[in-house]
Amino acid sequence: MPQQDAGPSGAMPRNRPGDTSLTMGIVALVGSFIPVVGDFVAAPLGLLALLLGVLGVWNNERGLATNFGPSLIGATLGALALFIVLLMFSVTR
Repeated sequence: MPQQDAGPSGAMPRNRPGDTSLTMGIVALVGSFIPVVGDFVAAPLGLLALLLGVLGVWNNERGLATNFGPSLIGATLGALALFIVLLMFSVTR
């Protein structure tokens, strides 16, 4: 098994929030186009994706993580999913 880059401090990078944010952001974006699923599933997942993505970007800026791209994309997808859920909610009600 290959070794991961330990970074400047010698500790393993904290990439889990950014990777989880990307996964949740994708699921939230897909679910946001389905009316009932968007209200109950995509909105909480989008919010979590946004928060975890911001945490991942923050960890990257402090030098604790190495996955800036997936963190930023996950946060963006979470925000986009929340926007779509709010838009669908306002149009259908």
